[in-house]
Amino acid sequence: MLHEALRFYPGGDRAIEVELGDGMDFTINFIVHRLVAAVREARIAGLVDLIPELASFQVNYDPDRISYEDLCHEIEALYAEMGRGVTGTLASRLITIPVLYFDEKTEACVEDYRKDYPEKTPDPELICELNGLPDRAALRRRHASTEYWVAALGFWPGLCSLLALNPTARIIAPKYNPPRTHTPKGAVGLGGALTCIYPDATPGGYQLIGHTPAPTYDGAQRLPDFRDSLALFRAGDRVRFKPVERDEYSEIEARVAEGTFRHDIVDYQVFSVDRYLDWAKAQEEASK
Repeated sequence: MLHEALRFYPGGDRAIEVELGDGMDFTINFIVHRLVAAVREARIAGLVDLIPELASFQVNYDPDRISYEDLCHEIEALYAEMGRGVTGTLASRLITIPVLYFDEKTEACVEDYRKDYPEKTPDPELICELNGLPDRAALRRRHASTEYWVAALGFWPGLCSLLALNPTARIIAPKYNPPRTHTPKGAVGLGGALTCIYPDATPGGYQLIGHTPAPTYDGAQRLPDFRDSLALFRAGDRVRFKPVERDEYSEIEARVAEGTFRHDIVDYQVFSVDRYLDWAKAQEEASK
C-alpha cells in the first residue's frame, strides 16, 4: 500500500531511507523508480548516490554540502511535482540470462545443506508442491515463461530482486530457515515472490532452481559489458531467462574464461506502465 506521504528515516549522518509504501507491489516499485529518476535528474547539490529498493530507496549524501532537512524537502517537492499516479514510461533494457536448470552446482549445495537439516525438502520439489506444479519440467517452463522486472538492487554488489511481470507466471517460495552459509556464484533462486541471481559466492536463503554461467557482477571488469559498471543490472531493467543445455552452458563458461563473452542486451526499449497494467489485467482475466 502506498503511504499518504513520504516517510524519511536517517541512516547515520550520510544516508536517508525514503519509504513510499509497504508490500511487494509492482505499482509502488514503479513509482519508486520514477522518483529516483526525478531525484537523479534534479542534480541536487551534495547528492552522492541513490539505491532503489522494493518500496523505498536510499539516498547517500554529503552533509557538508546539504543538510538532512533540506534534502528531505527537495525530495518531497519532486514527489509532489511528479504526482502519485502510476503512469508514464521509463527506459528499460531487456537482458537475456542463460540458465541450466537443476544443475549439479546448486543440487550439490542443497544436498550439502540437507546433511545438517535432512527434513528439508529439496528446493525444486518444495517449489512444485507449493505452486501446484506437477514436476521440475513444469517449474522450468513457468519460470522461463515471463520477463522479470529489476525491482531492487542491494544486499551484495550486483544482487538484483526480480518480480515476474506476467501475473500468471508468478512463483512463491519460502526462504531457508536457517539460511545457508554458502551459495555458488551464479545460482538462480526464489524467495517470497522474487527471483534473484547470486552475483558471488555468499550465504543465502533463496530456494535454488538453476545456475547461470553468465556473470552479473565483475569486480575486475574483465568482460566488455562491465566496462562502465561492476554490476550488470540497473533498476528498471527487464530480465528474460533462457533455458540452456549442458553443451551451450559449457560454451558460455569457456567464453567467460577467455574474456570474450557478451551478454544479450537490448538497450533501445521503453517500458510503459499504463500499457503494462492493462496487459497484466488481461492476463489475469484470461487465466480465470
